[in-house]
Amino acid sequence: FVFDSHEGFTRAFSKQFGMNPSEFRKALAAYHERASQYSRQEGENKMQTVFVQVVERTKRKAVVKFAHKATEYFSYCEEVGCDVWDTLSSIEGALNEPIGMWMPEKLRRQGSGEYVQGVEVPMDFAGPVPEGFDVIELEPCKMMVFQGPPFDEEKFEDAITDLWEVMKTYDPMLYGYQWADDDGPRFQLAPMGYRGYIEARPVRELNKR
Repeated sequence: FVFDSHEGFTRAFSKQFGMNPSEFRKALAAYHERASQYSRQEGENKMQTVFVQVVERTKRKAVVKFAHKATEYFSYCEEVGCDVWDTLSSIEGALNEPIGMWMPEKLRRQGSGEYVQGVEVPMDFAGPVPEGFDVIELEPCKMMVFQGPPFDEEKFEDAITDLWEVMKTYDPMLYGYQWADDDGPRFQLAPMGYRGYIEARPVRELNKR
């Protein structure tokens, strides 16, 4: 979809989610507060297994769509529309599925926001680039990948919030790593119940020569 007005976007968003963007934000904020309170009340009874692994990412490119000021998924969709994911999914030769990325300062285009959507492609990628999209290079890095347990689709917000709580308190130094947010973008995969919510953050080995 390409929206020529804020009203056009609001109508499309309301049709998709059953409420307008501002109502959705209020509901999500209220949900997060309830989830936080519930987590404090329930403690370890709420916790489930989170799978953590470190993976190597070789030098690669990414086809991305920048926004001017987006910091997360909802502000991104409000700014650039809801069709970016489908466009990225249609790019031939992609290394993986599309991802949402929080870009370090050095990878942001001037005047762009922190959050983008994109898909990684090989360094020799020479396919067509959709109008309004950019191709950037990503240096080799290590990513610590967090994968939550499977969840019911209607409880995707629970799955995201639960994993964020784990990531907030996780200490990579216990396993010989440190956070390295400037090495590459932190990213999220689309939340799908059968595989759990997945998010990854750059790390470096401690005392690596």
